[in-house]
Amino acid sequence: MGSSVENWFGEHFSELDPLLQALHRSGGQLRGAVDLEFGSGLAGVAGRRIATKIGLPRSAGRKRLVVTISSDGGVLVWSRQFDEDHEMVSRFTPHGSFPEGFWREETGPVAMDLGVAVVEGGWYWQQRAVWFRSMRLPLWLFPSSLAYKRVVNGLYEFSVSISFPLLGKLVSYRGQLNADTSPV
Repeated sequence: MGSSVENWFGEHFSELDPLLQALHRSGGQLRGAVDLEFGSGLAGVAGRRIATKIGLPRSAGRKRLVVTISSDGGVLVWSRQFDEDHEMVSRFTPHGSFPEGFWREETGPVAMDLGVAVVEGGWYWQQRAVWFRSMRLPLWLFPSSLAYKRVVNGLYEFSVSISFPLLGKLVSYRGQLNADTSPV
């Protein structure tokens, strides 16, 4: 499974934390709890609409999360199960190579081109482009996403925050998960 991730990073793959390397080399599952939050006022309304469209729960609070990481023909597949009743699936296709290349994340009709920065062994996504039904949108028209995955005290820390200028945070979730890197 790791060939697409390792090939994309090339010699820089070793800069990732060893736990992240193992996870992306063979796949596996992450389990734990995350805190799901929505913005207030109009931002919260917009956040709940986005949540419905991408498979997140519509209610804030502590949620059980199981993330299954696998590979399908060179495409990285992340399936996220929130409280066993909400599923969000993303397919990541590599383009080019690190550090100039990007991964295209597809979640329903929306796709994002995401560059990667490796900071202290963590994987930090950098939003570069947004597509809706194959039409590229100006970044300023679309909510921005800040996301990372890193290892802290042996746990896999995961954070995603979606915001919009002037409104602020629409929706976010964050938590520390235990990794099972047995091949999926």
